[in-house]
Amino acid sequence: MRPRARVIPRWARGSIPALIALVGIAMAASGAQPAAPPHAVEIARKQPAQPNPAAPKQPAPAPGDAARKVPPAVPGPPAASPSPQTPAPDPAGPAEIIEADVSTHTVAVTSAFAGTEIVVFGSVVRSRQESAQSGYYDVVVVAEGRGAPAVVRSKDRVGGLWINTASVRFEGLPLYSATASTRPVEEIAEPAALVANGIGFPRARMIPGRGSGAMTPAEIDDYKTAFLRLKQKDGLYVRSDFGVIFIGRSLFRASLKLPANIPLGALSARVFLFHEGQLLSIRTASVVLRRTGLERLIYDFAFDHPISYGILSVILAVIAGLAASIVFRRPMS
Repeated sequence: MRPRARVIPRWARGSIPALIALVGIAMAASGAQPAAPPHAVEIARKQPAQPNPAAPKQPAPAPGDAARKVPPAVPGPPAASPSPQTPAPDPAGPAEIIEADVSTHTVAVTSAFAGTEIVVFGSVVRSRQESAQSGYYDVVVVAEGRGAPAVVRSKDRVGGLWINTASVRFEGLPLYSATASTRPVEEIAEPAALVANGIGFPRARMIPGRGSGAMTPAEIDDYKTAFLRLKQKDGLYVRSDFGVIFIGRSLFRASLKLPANIPLGALSARVFLFHEGQLLSIRTASVVLRRTGLERLIYDFAFDHPISYGILSVILAVIAGLAASIVFRRPMS
C-alpha cells in the first residue's frame, strides 16, 4: 500500500507565520528571555559592574575647578634616597687630648742597681700649636711612688747630747715624687688647680697626725719644710721646671731620674695638658720596680720563711767566722 502525502490546506498556509509572530509577542510581554549560550554567560561575568542608575549623581564641578585641577604626574626615574647629612663643623673645633707612655714599664732592680732614667713621651692629638717654640701648650709630668706614713723628728740638745724630743706623723705621703714641666708650675695654673690635681711636691697634702695636737701651725710648717728638704737631699723628691720639651707641633718628651735608693713597687706617671691655665686632658702610665735574680730569691725567702731565714743566717755567720779565723791565723813563734 503506497503511503499518502499530507497536504496543508490553502487556508492554513498564511496563518502559520502569523502564529509564530503572536507567540513571540506573547513571550516578550511576559518578560521571558531566550536562553543565552554558555560562553555568553562567562563573558558577562568578566565584565565590570555597571553603575546603578538609581544612585544619586555627584554634582558637576564648578567652572573654575577644571582650571585648578592638578595634571597627572609624569612617571620618571625613582628618586634617590637622601644621604645622611654631615653635621656642621664646630668653629672652635674638637677639644685636644693627650696621649702619653713611658719608655719601659718594668725596671729590674739587682744588687748592682745604681739608678736609672725613664723617658715619658707623648703627643697632643688635634694640636693647634704652630711650632714647638710657640708655647701654646703646657705639659706637666708627675711621677709618684706608693704612699706610706712618714715620721719627722726634731732633735734638741739635752745635757750635752742631741736626742729626739718631738715628732710629727704625716699620713699617706709618696715615697718618691718627681715633677717635670715646660716651665715653673706656678706660672702654668692657679695654686688651687695645682693642689686639686696633686701637682708639685705634696706640701698641701701633708696632713699631720699623731703628736701634733699641741703644736702651732708655724711649728707644723717647720716639720713640713724639714721633711721636703730631707727628701730632696736623698734624691727622692725631684723637680725640673723645664724638663718637658716639645720636639714638634704635638710631640713632647721628659726624662725622669730614678735614684738607687728609690723604694720598690708601682710608680705612676700622670701627664697633664694645660692651655692658658685651663686643664685640657690627663693621661696616666705606670712603671713597676721589682727585684730580680738572686736578690729576689733571698728577699722572698726572708719574708715568706722568717724563722728559717734567721737560723740560716746565724749558721752562715758562724761558718764564715770560723773560715776567716783559719785563713788569717798567725803562726806561733
